[in-house]
Amino acid sequence: MDPLLHLLKIVPYSFLRVPRTRLKLPSFSLPSAMTVYALVLLTYFMVVSGFVYDVIVEPPGIGSTQDRVTGAVRPVVFLPGRVNGQYIIEGLSSGFMFVLGGIGIVFMDLALDRNRAKSVKVSFASAGISSVVIAYVMSMLFLRIKIPAYLS
Repeated sequence: MDPLLHLLKIVPYSFLRVPRTRLKLPSFSLPSAMTVYALVLLTYFMVVSGFVYDVIVEPPGIGSTQDRVTGAVRPVVFLPGRVNGQYIIEGLSSGFMFVLGGIGIVFMDLALDRNRAKSVKVSFASAGISSVVIAYVMSMLFLRIKIPAYLS
C-alpha cells in the first residue's frame, strides 16, 4: 500500500472525530384499505378515460359542427366515425361510466355480507344493480353515437 495514501487515511482521523448524531429512521405505516382503493380507482379512471392520449395528442375539450339547415354552430361531445380519436369530455364521460359500473359491482359485493342489516343489503344491492345498468346503457349509447352502424 502506498505510504502517502496510508497517511491520508490515518492522519486526519487522529485529531478529528465523528460527531455523535441521534438520527431516527423515518417510520412509514401502511395506508388504509380505503386509501389504496381510492388510488386504484383513480388510476383506473385515468387509464380508461384516455388520460395518456389526452396528454400526448392534446385534443380539444369538445368539438363543433355547423347545422346544415340553420347554419348555426353547435357543440359536439363525441367525435363521430373515428374509433381511434376522442375529445377530452368524451373520454372523461366514458371513463366515468366504466368507474360507475365498477362501483356498482363493489356495491353488489357489499350486499352479500351476512353481518349487515337487511335494509342495508337491499340498499347496496339496488344501488349496485342500478349503477351497473346505468353504466351499461350509457356506454352502449356512447358507442352508438361514436359508431352509428355498430350492431345494426
